[in-house]
Amino acid sequence: MNKFIQISTIILSVFFSFQAVQAQNNVIDEVIAVVGDNAILKSDIEHQYEQALVEGANYAGDLKCHLFEQALISKLLLNQAKLDSIEVSENEVVNQVDQRINYFISQIGDKEKLEEYFNKSLLQIKRDQMEMVRTQILTQRMQQEITSDINVSPADIRAYYRNLPKDSLPMVPTQYELQQIVLYPRVEQKEIDRVKAQLRDFQKQVSEGRDFATLAVLYSEDKESAKRGGELGWIPRSGLVPEFASVAFNLQDKKKVSKIVETEFGFHIIQLIDRKGERINCRHILIKPKVGEEAKKEAKASLDTIRGLITDETMSFEEAALRFSMDKDSRTSGGQMVNPQAGSSKFEIGQIPVAINKELQSMKEGDLSKSFYMLDERKGKETFRLVKLKRKSPPHKANLKEDYQLLRSMLENSLRQETLDEWIKTKQKETYITIDKKWVNCDYQYKNWVKE
Repeated sequence: MNKFIQISTIILSVFFSFQAVQAQNNVIDEVIAVVGDNAILKSDIEHQYEQALVEGANYAGDLKCHLFEQALISKLLLNQAKLDSIEVSENEVVNQVDQRINYFISQIGDKEKLEEYFNKSLLQIKRDQMEMVRTQILTQRMQQEITSDINVSPADIRAYYRNLPKDSLPMVPTQYELQQIVLYPRVEQKEIDRVKAQLRDFQKQVSEGRDFATLAVLYSEDKESAKRGGELGWIPRSGLVPEFASVAFNLQDKKKVSKIVETEFGFHIIQLIDRKGERINCRHILIKPKVGEEAKKEAKASLDTIRGLITDETMSFEEAALRFSMDKDSRTSGGQMVNPQAGSSKFEIGQIPVAINKELQSMKEGDLSKSFYMLDERKGKETFRLVKLKRKSPPHKANLKEDYQLLRSMLENSLRQETLDEWIKTKQKETYITIDKKWVNCDYQYKNWVKE
């Protein structure tokens, strides 16, 4: 595993042990190292060590020493982030804390059980998490900054593959390449009129003094931002769909509400919070028009007809996708689906949406599914789809022809690690570091933590 990925993993995994031990352990803490302006407490390492044991960590060396060195690296990155004025917005931290808390609630059962476990209110638990999450984001951002210039060519990838020992090549599990045709059921005009009327009423209420954020909490159908009063946080123009960005970046008055904006997600109204160049922070309220049962039947019937044209060989799947599919991301490539996790056309079974996975169970390479219903979770839209299993690759050793993107990622990760290794060795010499004498005899990977 990439050593620097482990830093983030440690920060993430320490949540439960940190909170539980904090509640039960009143032992006086002590500083065991200082890196720049950042101290490492003995309790930090003890908490991580206990969590590692709970998770069944199997480390060949001294686990506490290993965790201590990871903490030293993390503090080194944090120190440089401060020197380079790398910032993390409060909203970014809050967003990640909310996501983390929601995950733990899903694991433990409900909010009340989480509060009972820690003997703290949800608000207190969130406050405890803020600094930990801020640290995680800053260390990740600093790593990205250090390795941002890495770029590999096709020739580099071929040379890397040739020089890799064959027993170092990973086994690639079964992979699937998929094509799709997507239809969105028709939304009736009266439903669109209803949504617009509701948003116009919100505009009127805000103009009369009602708080936009309160309305977003109560009515917005963007669940994540609704919890924050509709606030999206700092986002670059490129991070917003064009229709939304065009209106949001033209807002001048923070008290006024935008006109109604239609995007692929639904209908919005927007309120400006602040803007800095090509980055903006704004609130929005999203309302999604509802699809009627009759429209769903029509969409499915249309897709059944399209399927018939393909099976009768009146047109190819690729032609049908270009002509009929409403998914703009895959339509022009013959319906080719792209795996967002891997950035390629190949999916492992666990990366495929459940509804599509269900269809694949009875399909062979080249088969076309029947039309089926699927909720587009990213857009929150109801869809009907046809899927073709274009290719199914059996498990195999990675090779240049089939696994070019995988080998590219392996090479990039290797170069990132080399770059980070060199950066650490340089910064060890330049940074003020002091380590408690009880920790100087650890068998460190990087040998210059303890100055002569």
